[in-house]
Amino acid sequence: MKAIEIKVPEIGESITEVEIGGWLKAQGQKVEKDEPLVALESEKATVEMPAPEAGTLAEILKQKGEVAKVGEVIARLEPDGQEAAAAKTTESKRNQEPTEAKAKPASPPSPPRAKPTAEKQSDKPIAARVPREPAEPPANAELRVEKAREEMADDAEEQTSQAPQQKGAGQPVKKAESQIGPPTPPSPAPPKAPAAARAEEVVPMSRLRRTVAERLVEAQRNAALLTTFNEADMSAVIALREQHGEPFKQRYQVKLGLMSFFVKASIDALKLFPALNAEVRGANIVYRNYYDLGVAIGSAKGLVVPVLRNAELLSFAEVEIAIGDFAKRAQENKLKVEELQGGTFTLSNGGVYGSLLSTPIINPPQSGVLGLHAIQPRPVARDGNVVIKPMMYLALTYDHRVVDGREAVSFLKRIKEVIETPARMLLEV
Repeated sequence: MKAIEIKVPEIGESITEVEIGGWLKAQGQKVEKDEPLVALESEKATVEMPAPEAGTLAEILKQKGEVAKVGEVIARLEPDGQEAAAAKTTESKRNQEPTEAKAKPASPPSPPRAKPTAEKQSDKPIAARVPREPAEPPANAELRVEKAREEMADDAEEQTSQAPQQKGAGQPVKKAESQIGPPTPPSPAPPKAPAAARAEEVVPMSRLRRTVAERLVEAQRNAALLTTFNEADMSAVIALREQHGEPFKQRYQVKLGLMSFFVKASIDALKLFPALNAEVRGANIVYRNYYDLGVAIGSAKGLVVPVLRNAELLSFAEVEIAIGDFAKRAQENKLKVEELQGGTFTLSNGGVYGSLLSTPIINPPQSGVLGLHAIQPRPVARDGNVVIKPMMYLALTYDHRVVDGREAVSFLKRIKEVIETPARMLLEV
């Protein structure tokens, strides 16, 4: 049976090459059908490629970190049964090998060399035939070493007292002040930092992180970005979660989080200010009547933004279930490429990491991104009194080519109003 060539599949639209993220099976290792074989990193996601058949990974042609084009052969798989047949053929060949080497008589042993006679010993050098003198007794050797040390000390003292005068005859040689009294101890050397404290580690950027970096720089270079800020009182949302959180979890098997409130509030505001849901396409502005909201999620490989398709049709529970599934599969590198494509508006929650305030960057070609931050109790004025409320800073970064300042400020104000009075989402007022 012929070996199966493992080729890079078509991962997604406009993706022509991938980077080998790592082999999940070693060369020569057995693999089952549909078992993950290798991780492929594209500019949009990391996907695991399954084995097409059960067998043995016979040869790996592309190692981790190397780039391969779509359709290129990166490995060869020996199907089950072929390896056993090959082993049987090899064994039969071994049994048919001639046994001449085994039947060949052994060569006769070489005769032992004769010992040198007394006459031949006379040919040796004289020094080799002269017997050595007996070694000096240890006690005498120690006396000789001690006597040599005393003589060396006397010679050094005599040379010091008879040192030549360097500044003219008849002038006494002055001893340096440092020689009077005990010698000054040398200053201690500064402590050296351990080698590990200044070590460096060079790690190549993954293909996903390189793509994210390129897109962020592209957004800064090609769009007219501007950020506006506001703050929202989270008291009403927190009260709703405390009141209905447990029944919600029992019914839908998922917690009632904050993101579902902001997804609903964003859709409400996008309907009133459609420029935030549009994009620049050449010399045109494309307005959309659907709402595919991206949710930024941090993973071990970098930032990914899976998309909630037709978010306006989803319930609170469906939003929470979808976001939870995205977050789980992002950590496992199991997000599909199509789930990361598109999107008309993005939400980024830096508050989960403790961020108090930031300026998010839009995901091109989108025109806006809403940044959410940590909830902190802060003093605010209510009816002429100073009270403590759980407050959250909101940040909206937008493309000024499409969105005017009035629209951006009004959009963020609408988000604030809907979050502080969630009944607006039900009454649509």
